[in-house]
Amino acid sequence: MKKKVDHGALVHHNGTITCLKFYGNRHLISGAEDGVICVWDAKKWECLKSIKAHKGHVTFLSIHPSGKLALSVGTDKTLRTWNLVEGRSAFIKNIKQNAHIVEWSPRGEKYVVVMLNKIDIYQLDTASVSGTITNEKRISSVTFLSESVLAVAGDEEVVRFFDCDSLMCLCEFKAHDNRIKDMFSFEIPEHHVIVTASSDGFVKMWKLKQNKKVPPSLLCEVKTNARLTCLGVWLDRVTDTKESLPPAAEPSVSKEESKIKEEAGNIVQEEERESKANTKKCGLTDDSNKPTKGNSLVSTKKRKMVEMLEKKKKKKKI
Repeated sequence: MKKKVDHGALVHHNGTITCLKFYGNRHLISGAEDGVICVWDAKKWECLKSIKAHKGHVTFLSIHPSGKLALSVGTDKTLRTWNLVEGRSAFIKNIKQNAHIVEWSPRGEKYVVVMLNKIDIYQLDTASVSGTITNEKRISSVTFLSESVLAVAGDEEVVRFFDCDSLMCLCEFKAHDNRIKDMFSFEIPEHHVIVTASSDGFVKMWKLKQNKKVPPSLLCEVKTNARLTCLGVWLDRVTDTKESLPPAAEPSVSKEESKIKEEAGNIVQEEERESKANTKKCGLTDDSNKPTKGNSLVSTKKRKMVEMLEKKKKKKKI
């Protein structure tokens, strides 16, 4: 994005791509009309895992903040939970209608499933519906502003903020002159921002108030002269804490030990970039931080030392 470089195309799917989600800078998950979900290595752009996820189309997917779980909905009227550590299905729930949006909350303690103008709120610990929010028109986009506040937009000019616990509408405001197609919220120093895109061609940025009962104020707007259908926001951050999907469960270690492991892992990663990576068994777990025989800096130095000594011996013989 910084250099505006085109990396190329990923052509694994046999149908129209319907959803794309990054997890950190290392993994991308895609879903398509062929019913397949693919997990990609976003460094080498290789397909690590291909899962036949739904009998119909995959319409939407969402990755848990931990990176260990994912949710997907499809045209087979199912909500499916995926174990990303092992790369397999964890749970299948039959729902009465075809859902077109599924979204985790920021802490991953709850998730929402959207069907037409209805939002079912699920609790992770019970995997059951704790409440339902009904919007006036068909819903096109939802985004969590906090663990309990959900912004909802649809086939109308209005954005509404709902409390996921009381299910009450906290506030609503007119954002555009036409239907709102997509939203995205993020936090930067001193600002909590929500971005909206509409069929009227405008992209608008709104500053959220601490009290969500108060409508946000407009920061800026851009007229694109296009009929917008979706929105993506790129945040130019120096570091990203979510570098990769988590490896399988490991025994807990002290802070000092974990720091040493992290430093060692960084050295090994630098070394591994020079050599061709081995094919992973599952593809969903990231074992790049684990030192492997022959790849560590120590073994490389030993090898060089041995070579130098052998050369010196040959020179002496000559």
